[in-house]
Amino acid sequence: MWLEAFLRNCTNGQNVNGVCICPDEWTGETCSVINFCNGTTLNGFRFPNTAIGWFAYSAEKCPGGGGTPRATTRCSSREGRPEFDLPRRFDCGQTLQDIQRNLSSAADLETLASSAQVLTSRPESLKAEDIIVAADIANRLLLSPNATESVRVAAVATVSQLLNATESNEMEESSTTQGLTVTLDQLALNLSLTSNTSQVVQPNLVVQSAQVPASDTQGVQFTALAGLSGSFVSNRIQLNTNVSKVTEDSGLIDALVHIQFPSGGRQQRSNTSLGFVLYQNSRFFPSSIYRRKEASVRVLSASVRGLERRVVPQSVEMHFRLALPENTFLHDFACVSWDYNLRDWSTQGCSKGNASDNVLRCLCNHTTNFAALWSFRKNYKYAEALGVISTVGLSFSLLGLVVTIIHHLKENLQMISRNQQSRLNSKLSLFCIYLSLLAFIITFLSGVQNPSPQNSSENKPSFQNQIMDSDLHVEPDRGHCTPVAALLHFFLLATFSWNSVYGTQLVLLVRSMQRHLPPYWTPLSIGVGWGVPALVMAVTLAATYRVQNPLDYRQEEFCWLAALDQDKHFSFHKPMFWAFLLPLGLVLIYNTVLLVLTSLTTCRVDPRITSTKRSSLTRKVLVSFSLAVLLGLSWTLGYFVLVTTGTLHLVFSILFCLGTTTQGLQIFLLFTARTRSFQASMRRSVRCISSARIPFNSTKYDLRKKWNESSTSETYRDILHQDTSI
Repeated sequence: MWLEAFLRNCTNGQNVNGVCICPDEWTGETCSVINFCNGTTLNGFRFPNTAIGWFAYSAEKCPGGGGTPRATTRCSSREGRPEFDLPRRFDCGQTLQDIQRNLSSAADLETLASSAQVLTSRPESLKAEDIIVAADIANRLLLSPNATESVRVAAVATVSQLLNATESNEMEESSTTQGLTVTLDQLALNLSLTSNTSQVVQPNLVVQSAQVPASDTQGVQFTALAGLSGSFVSNRIQLNTNVSKVTEDSGLIDALVHIQFPSGGRQQRSNTSLGFVLYQNSRFFPSSIYRRKEASVRVLSASVRGLERRVVPQSVEMHFRLALPENTFLHDFACVSWDYNLRDWSTQGCSKGNASDNVLRCLCNHTTNFAALWSFRKNYKYAEALGVISTVGLSFSLLGLVVTIIHHLKENLQMISRNQQSRLNSKLSLFCIYLSLLAFIITFLSGVQNPSPQNSSENKPSFQNQIMDSDLHVEPDRGHCTPVAALLHFFLLATFSWNSVYGTQLVLLVRSMQRHLPPYWTPLSIGVGWGVPALVMAVTLAATYRVQNPLDYRQEEFCWLAALDQDKHFSFHKPMFWAFLLPLGLVLIYNTVLLVLTSLTTCRVDPRITSTKRSSLTRKVLVSFSLAVLLGLSWTLGYFVLVTTGTLHLVFSILFCLGTTTQGLQIFLLFTARTRSFQASMRRSVRCISSARIPFNSTKYDLRKKWNESSTSETYRDILHQDTSI
């Protein structure tokens, strides 16, 4: 009953495994305690709702279009009530370089710190040189002996905003931010000298310090609880200065570190200073070993300083909650610490715990900057079996093309026997169209579905603590999906290449009224029909395919060219666009021009033709339609499928499916079944079958008494003769 009432009262938050997870503006067990300053207007500046401890920026901007706020203020808690501080006005003419120069003089540090904070409030617009200067300003402000608490808070806010800046590979930037992390560790320890417990919390950064008597503690635990936004707020940061083991009974853990001190021995009176720094991401820890694209890796620093050797930690345990991208699952993880000498992550002194409930557990024997680097695998939704329309259409196309090729070969063999070499050359393009389209359909039906899905393999993290090379794990290529994708690519491009060759040949013969093609036409057509598709396929493979990562070339869901980026959006950088859609679009445009030229020639009356009999309109339309089918113009519907939505998208999808899957059947009906030679062959075949006399059952009929009893016997040949005679 109590749990049901609790879940009903979690109105401002979200229930996760029986825990009420609050947004930044609310706190408490049921997210019912206000934790923000209401938006208001102060000194003529409008400020939005802001969580306690965070800074707010005015809606009024500096002139010039840069979007820099004209004022800033901080939401503070006074006697339990959230209120804004008096706003600080920003000098719109000031730059980060100006602030950096003024730090050398006896300037007002609070004004400089506030100005640097305002200038970094839009981190996405900062350039690499701006980040270097801003990091240097924050570093010098934090190290300044004259810095007040408000200066340090503003400097920490600046660092928090820099964590959202775009990552770069600038070595100078890396050196500056590395120095800034060392300064933050020192700040966390030094703050404990002035107060037993001190805390500065900004959306992307937490600096926590504590000072505890070494004789009164078994261990210290720093905990950051989870919130809906993922940002840090002060009410979700906890510090327990005397706990013997890790405790997780205070809510959903986002990140924690537990420092275990040795037990026993002589009691000491000295104090131990502890400092913790929690980073929202690894922006200040660029790695050349681990490439991060989508994974959000939090870095947690722990520092201990004391006069006695007894304060050296016995063990350090960390927990990090996973934030897996949508439709993914954990592949593996590594527990690491930052090595300032290597300027990269290292597994030395750390070991892996288990990974359960989306929490990664690590153990180390020293204190520094820790992280759990992890890799994920995508949970692919594999293509289902072909639909009824596709299966039936492709099956009829397959049968029609087989019959067409057999008939075509038979006709060409007769031409060879009659030495009709010129007509044989003219039909080469038709035969190659039939052959390449048939090969495409057979390959598509037999292998388009991936026979070796990645989801079927084991996905438990390994026991070895090794750093992965990337946050996205892709299984090395296996099975025959890549060869199938390459063959589909080649045969489909070859079909359209031969379509263009045939259309060009037709225009040359029809419009110029020539009887023969040039002698170089046959080798040229073979080079264009087979050579160009082979070249495109080879270049695509060489540019995008790697055995360790085949998904830059093909898709995992089914065996075809890669088309989408990591966000599942169509990408113009993928081979689906530049290796298929682009050349196919050019070919279709060219084929459309050929169709128009041929149709114009067919429909007009040529004075050089002596016959006075004109073709009927139906015949002319049929000729144009037949040529359109052969040139593959039904594939233009696929481009309309890509650019339309809703009902129109459904209509074009159905038309595209019908037109493309039955293309082989249409070719058979229009170019084989209607020919006199095929019809004559069918008649000969029927007569051959009917030549075998198959007697029917004998029957007797007594029609009239005066008729003599008689007996009749019919054969299949006789019936056929009667039918044909009619």
